[in-house]
Amino acid sequence: MNNLTPLVKGLITGVLMVAFSLVLVYLPENSPAAYITYALYAGGIIWTLIAFSKTPAFTGKFSELFAQGFRCFIAVTIVMVTYIGIYSFVHPELADKESIGIREGMTKEKALPPEIEKSVADAKKSFVTRSVYSAAFGTFIIGAIFTLAGSTLVLMRRK
Repeated sequence: MNNLTPLVKGLITGVLMVAFSLVLVYLPENSPAAYITYALYAGGIIWTLIAFSKTPAFTGKFSELFAQGFRCFIAVTIVMVTYIGIYSFVHPELADKESIGIREGMTKEKALPPEIEKSVADAKKSFVTRSVYSAAFGTFIIGAIFTLAGSTLVLMRRK
């Protein structure tokens, strides 16, 4: 198991996150269990960082640790973006559900019916693209934060 590359660890982490995300579909919306996905993500990155810090290749530099974590979280990002893209595409009812909220919000703002219909149609049309974009951006940023924090903690523990 120690021979796994950061890429493979990232793929394993991403697959575990996807599997848990599929379980989340059956739990109530806004369930605190959703935080387990973040724990899996952080765990995969920490696994990568700790494993690398124990190798002879590690010279104690922050940049070396961060580079290993980066490779891991890029793999996770690719897996999650692929999953979100496919899931959003095969579940158009999610776009319909979102459009209800848009319609209600614009009605409260007293928008004209043609404006409401155009906004709802545009939102439905761009739903998959927006889902993929937000998944990519969110997963990337969170991965960078976990890698930054994890690299710092591993270096602090080492001293």
